[in-house]
Amino acid sequence: MEHSDQRYCSDGFEINCDNGEKVRVTFSLDCCDREAIAFAATTAGISGELVRDVMVQTLIQRFGEVPELPNPAQWLSDNGSGYIARDTRAFAADIA
Repeated sequence: MEHSDQRYCSDGFEINCDNGEKVRVTFSLDCCDREAIAFAATTAGISGELVRDVMVQTLIQRFGEVPELPNPAQWLSDNGSGYIARDTRAFAADIA
C-alpha cells in the first residue's frame, strides 16, 4: 500500500509457557508502514469475538470513535476459524 490506514492485516501466534499453559495472541498491522496497532491475548482459543475486538481497537486507535471511516478499509488475514467466522466476515464488511 502507498498510504497508511487503507489495508490492515491480522494474524495470531501461540506462546508456550513454562507452567504448561499456552497464551494465544492476535494482532493487527498496517500494511503500508507495518506498524503494530492492536493486539489481544488469551489462554483460550482465538475466537471470532477476539478478532472483532482487535478490529475495533485498530480502527479506534487510527481514527478515534467516529460514526464512519473516512475511506474504506481492507482486512487481510489467514483462514483461522476466528477470522473466517460468519459473524467476523459480516462485521468486517459493516465497518469497512
